[in-house]
Amino acid sequence: MEKFRITMPSTQTFIRSLDAVPAAIMDADGTIVECNRAFSHLFGGRCGVGGSIFMLVPEESCLEAICERCENSMDEDGTIEIKLRAGQGKQVATRCWFGRAESGARHLYALLLSGLAPGELSLLQQFSGTFVRDVNLGVLVVDQEFRLVDISDMACHILGIDRQSSLGFPMEEVFRSVPKEHRLVQRTLLDGVLVRSHAVSWTNDRQRYELLMDSNLIRDPLGQVVGAYVIFKDVTNLRSLEQQVQRSDRLAMIGQIAAGTAHEIRNPLTSIKGFLQVLNRTFHQSGMEREEGYTDLMLAEIDRINELVNEFLLLSKPKNVTFDKIDISSVLRDILPIINNQAVLHNVTIQYQSVYQIPKIIADRELLKQVFINLCKNGIEAMTQGGTLTIIEKIDARARKVHVEVQDSGAGIPAYLIDKIFDPFFTTKDSGTGLGLSVCQRIIHDIGGSIRVSSKGFGTTFTVIVPFSPS
Repeated sequence: MEKFRITMPSTQTFIRSLDAVPAAIMDADGTIVECNRAFSHLFGGRCGVGGSIFMLVPEESCLEAICERCENSMDEDGTIEIKLRAGQGKQVATRCWFGRAESGARHLYALLLSGLAPGELSLLQQFSGTFVRDVNLGVLVVDQEFRLVDISDMACHILGIDRQSSLGFPMEEVFRSVPKEHRLVQRTLLDGVLVRSHAVSWTNDRQRYELLMDSNLIRDPLGQVVGAYVIFKDVTNLRSLEQQVQRSDRLAMIGQIAAGTAHEIRNPLTSIKGFLQVLNRTFHQSGMEREEGYTDLMLAEIDRINELVNEFLLLSKPKNVTFDKIDISSVLRDILPIINNQAVLHNVTIQYQSVYQIPKIIADRELLKQVFINLCKNGIEAMTQGGTLTIIEKIDARARKVHVEVQDSGAGIPAYLIDKIFDPFFTTKDSGTGLGLSVCQRIIHDIGGSIRVSSKGFGTTFTVIVPFSPS
């Protein structure tokens, strides 16, 4: 009888070592405690971790009976023939190896299938296994006890779940690190609380995803609920594109208003400023300090209005733009003295990592300077207690693009604000206009590039991406 017994360090290690052969480990009651992907896919998830092996071998009375039969009637290759339930009332004969197993103090049973061809299973079962394995969707299947039965590779990637260590566990355990109200799958799903085309955001340790989710119940032929499934699609790029289009539409509208009204605003402001300067000089000569202070304040506010009008004008398409092949490294070196002066005032250190012979891009040199000055200035001002501002050049040869990252070590941008920072007039500064980043994005978009932002609770990185110049 010992030749039918195997010893394993752990059920997971044993199962993973046989990933190409359908294999399962059962306890004495026939409950599957571990199975590999080949086994799960072979039966389309119909019999997995937490299920009973007797769903597949209805003619057997107990696992010991199978072991006894192995001892008495096995072939030379060590296998026996058993009949498996393949669905739709059919049974198919297959070869298998069955024996006792030990893992520490646990007494288990191991089943390895060797003679069952995929064509002997129903088309629906084959499709189910292939769908979960290969589909470019997030798929989760739970049983009536809210345990994870199967999960697709894409769902594992997006949700940050290890498949082998999660199958068969309650969903509360799978999502134990996520607050209950933010878990993607809720137990109310089994009560019939379903969703259709439900938009949801999910953030793992690496990045944020925008998902479109559907769910439904799984019922047996008698109409009883035996489980449920959740399917979701990653629509992050579509949502990002939609937001860019909406933001561009708003910028275009503001630009049209600015182009039509800026000069009408500037003309009276010029006259008011001129007369105020005369009054200011007169008050100064007459020793009227209080009145001189009033005019100083009014002149400062007029200058602020003029700066706002200038930013408005940049939102409309600049009329005197000169596109040329430029070296982005030389642009960054030109603005470093300006940035260094600002950094010294805020106790910030500047680090610049350049790339030798970086490919040239097509852009307006002065507008590009404005973009990087703005991004660096924002980064410096975000570090209220001092810190380091790092400017890094990179080359994406495959996509033929140049990347420039501006990283600060400040407090970061809260997740609920990060989608709004490029919106016109949105600002977290007491004296800001909320147009700086909108203008930067407009400038970069006009040369075929993009600006991305990422923040993980501390520090923020703005990445400017611009295509190479054709050689």
